[in-house]
Amino acid sequence: MLRLRSLGRIVVGTLRSLLASFGAVVAVLRRLARPLKGLSRDLVGLIPALLAGAGVFLVVAGLFNYFSPAVEANPSPTDVVASNSPATYSLPPLVTINPSGSGDASPGTSEGIGLAVATRVVIPALNIDVPIVRSPPNEQYPLCNVAEYLSLGKDYAYPGAPQAVYLYAHARVHMFGNLLVNSKINSGAAMIGMWVEVYTDDNQRHIYEISQVIRHVPPSTSFADKALAAQTDQLWLQTSEAHANSSTKLQIVATPIGVLAASQADAHPTGHGNVCPDAPLCTAANQGGCRR
Repeated sequence: MLRLRSLGRIVVGTLRSLLASFGAVVAVLRRLARPLKGLSRDLVGLIPALLAGAGVFLVVAGLFNYFSPAVEANPSPTDVVASNSPATYSLPPLVTINPSGSGDASPGTSEGIGLAVATRVVIPALNIDVPIVRSPPNEQYPLCNVAEYLSLGKDYAYPGAPQAVYLYAHARVHMFGNLLVNSKINSGAAMIGMWVEVYTDDNQRHIYEISQVIRHVPPSTSFADKALAAQTDQLWLQTSEAHANSSTKLQIVATPIGVLAASQADAHPTGHGNVCPDAPLCTAANQGGCRR
């Protein structure tokens, strides 16, 4: 019995000690909580500001992501900007043109393939912009203020056809003079990649990219053989390297990039060319491009 009473007193004493210790701990916590109470109010007040700041950061990050260009591992050919070109084109894919098979040639078509004739050639980077006309019958000397398309059995004047477009003009101001000037600088290397626009009478604008500069072509009967043998759409530009009609030739080769729509006014220039003031005199009544 005495043992139980002693054990009871021990247990009660221990509980009192534990309660006293707990009270001391509570008092300490209360003292610590007083400064934290003000801090907690400040932290709660900062929450809206922090959320607003996070929102601003997200918005700004989104704008930077929006304005930064997307990087493609394999850019398409139409995304490549040609060197020395003054403007960037957004071009559609090339259109595959198949022969119509009608066999009926008509004005504005090439032996039945149903394509429109070239009407204007523009090289923006070289400030070249001239109408295109068919050469007069029995031409003795090219016309001035225009480019002409080659006609040897058939007309080489139909962009998009499975053959070359072959245009020639004098190396003069407002004609192909700037082609000759630039061909003399590092063999025309700066012209590689320039874009050439060829308009057609169906209000289309065919875009080509210069890929080759050929200088000092002999004025023989075979000067255009490579162009005439082409079985794909190509553009060939030709001018003389000296004043004499028998001088060597400069040839520029360009490959197609795409086709854009054009306005009626842009595709139908008003100039039709004129006999050059220094053209030779005509020796026969049926000759063209000469002075009478």
